[in-house]
Amino acid sequence: MQALLAADEDLRRLIAGDWIRYRKSPALQELSWDAHATCAKINRVFYDDPAEARRLFHELVPGAGEGIDFVPPISIDYGMRLVIGDRTFINADFLVIGGGQVTIGADCLIGPRCGIYTPNHAQDIARRLEGWELPEPVVIGDNVWLGGSVTLTPGVTIGDHSIVGAGSVVTKDIPSGVVAVGNPCRPIRRIEP
Repeated sequence: MQALLAADEDLRRLIAGDWIRYRKSPALQELSWDAHATCAKINRVFYDDPAEARRLFHELVPGAGEGIDFVPPISIDYGMRLVIGDRTFINADFLVIGGGQVTIGADCLIGPRCGIYTPNHAQDIARRLEGWELPEPVVIGDNVWLGGSVTLTPGVTIGDHSIVGAGSVVTKDIPSGVVAVGNPCRPIRRIEP
């Protein structure tokens, strides 16, 4: 990794949370290619050798805690930019796109076909044609339940203990302890103890 960092300006920019040009960065392309190749191996061997699939998952995502359970297929661009808390469950068709830091808390339930998108491409036409994008972090607190087919957009945070209803598109932060639904997703009520 140190050699890649030294050789690739866009990888250094990614780690610093700055604008990058993925399409012009051999190091970023190599990292995402390797991550997707590992995901393909995990998806292939999961039912024949679950221990090997879990080993590969923890190799791909060094920030994965203990007792994480997942169902393939999974697709992750950069495992080094993903942190997952203990005992979190990830259902089928989990997708993490882009190089923004993604943090998922402990004891979360991630429904099937959930997608986390971290890159914002440049709005300026010339910069977008040059391939500039800004990866933004996504944070999911502890004990969050994402229903099926939830989409999280760049830069959002979901507070602890919240529930995001199936099919929701989260474009703004969701506070702790609420049920939130819709497109765009909005809190509709507090969760009472």
